[in-house]
Amino acid sequence: MTIQRIDVGPRMSQAVIHGNTVYLAGVVAKSTAGKSVTEQTQEVLSIIDGLLEKAGTDKSKLLTTTIYLTDMKTFADMNAVWDKWVSAGNTPARATVQAGLAAAPYNVEIMVVAAR
Repeated sequence: MTIQRIDVGPRMSQAVIHGNTVYLAGVVAKSTAGKSVTEQTQEVLSIIDGLLEKAGTDKSKLLTTTIYLTDMKTFADMNAVWDKWVSAGNTPARATVQAGLAAAPYNVEIMVVAAR
């Protein structure tokens, strides 16, 4: 079985395709870093849409999601954005945890695994 990598960098690839499964690296905000969890979640989900499209799939095929928040007090704000974005009837298995992220301006990081 072949492995395809998307947006390869020196340390990691943004997405890896193995067989019919797409694995996305943790995605954080770029232009909205330092802003609210609502704004960051909107940007992160937009980035995820783009990566899934490059991999030949979409959010309706999500299998699992892990969401990292720096503060669980923002859980409802993140969920408000998530609930509008996620494909109705195709919701993935999901875990949400509080964690310290790689840099201070990040409030949310999301990882997904999807089928193709």
